[in-house]
Amino acid sequence: MTLANRRVLYISYNGMLDPLGQLIPYLRELSKRGVRFTLLSFERATAFAGEGPARCEALRLELAESGIEWHWLRYHSRPSLPATIYDVWNGLRRASGLVRRNSIELVHARSHIAATIAWALKKRFNLKMIFDLRGLMAEEYVDAEHWAEGGLPFRLTKGMESRAFAAADGIVTLTEKIWPAIQGWKGLRSRQVDHEVIPCCTDLERFRFSDEDRFEVRKELNLEDQFVLVYSGSVGGWYLTDQMADLFVELRKLKPDSHFLWLTGGPRDLVERIMTTRGIMATQFSVRNVKPADVPRYLCAADVGVAFYKPTFSRLATSPVKLAEYLACGLSVIINAGVGDSCSFVREQKLGAVVEDFNSHEYRKALLEIDDLINEQTRARARRAAEDFFDVRTVGVDRYARLYLNVLDNSN
Repeated sequence: MTLANRRVLYISYNGMLDPLGQLIPYLRELSKRGVRFTLLSFERATAFAGEGPARCEALRLELAESGIEWHWLRYHSRPSLPATIYDVWNGLRRASGLVRRNSIELVHARSHIAATIAWALKKRFNLKMIFDLRGLMAEEYVDAEHWAEGGLPFRLTKGMESRAFAAADGIVTLTEKIWPAIQGWKGLRSRQVDHEVIPCCTDLERFRFSDEDRFEVRKELNLEDQFVLVYSGSVGGWYLTDQMADLFVELRKLKPDSHFLWLTGGPRDLVERIMTTRGIMATQFSVRNVKPADVPRYLCAADVGVAFYKPTFSRLATSPVKLAEYLACGLSVIINAGVGDSCSFVREQKLGAVVEDFNSHEYRKALLEIDDLINEQTRARARRAAEDFFDVRTVGVDRYARLYLNVLDNSN
């Protein structure tokens, strides 16, 4: 059995425009293997104002060249619960028409809200269903202190999650560690279901080390002779911005010429306040909101990448895409324990250091450990590790293709 002409509706509750659609490389590569995708995504307000409609149309045409038919709806966020209920209703209405028109046989739901729509589609049209679990939504909102555990949003989400688990023919998790933890949950308990672990992969054609980019960016930022620590991603919440700044304080004690490069679309003033309250001078750090296409260039300018997350139960389901991006650009990494499979991976591959607790002793220990890894041999090993474990075109697409075949070939 092959994937040629198999018709899949892919539902994503995340927009395709921001950031540059990390989903797109997967869809393109699977399309090359014969899958005929209909894509339905929910876009934020920027897609419907200013240059947004033109960007959507350009991307629609670009995707059509790869055989992907894209439709988009408006994402609503306020008031939270009614907005989500409306989006589910509107998504189901649009998706039902697409199922009928395009003779869909499998619906692939990326995340919980999409799975709610997919569950209803399966009941209505008897489709195959894949629940792509991008994290533990209810637990994440509790950990981020947005919801109370046991409150109405939490209970509604867990109830829908259980129904999606019970209906799914295939499950994707981002980590090995979370699968044993959730197999006993309602909806999965005592069920045999096709399962794949597919970590957050990256496009290795975009993310790669370049001597030229390193020289140009370091010149641009006046970092020619400095040791550069980089963080790429969101700040605040479960991203431990304060603790990463504390790590840099310890780094300055060991390497006084160090510089912290923050690549974030988050609030610049938050980073500046956190750094300056620790006595870090403005010349010793930079905050850049760079376009997604330029992130690889700036990563090339660094020596070490850092990523700290709030170590809660929900983080066992996390696969940081920034880890794959750091390694693809040849960086050693410093991460904290309790984040999915990442800490065991970094230790086993000898590609960085793991912080067990957030204190100066652990920071110093990690920095001394990683100092021995800042060399060309480690840079080459980091790249090979990215190729072996986080390549969209091999690791990611191969596993999705296998899951599609297993689910579609299963007549039960």
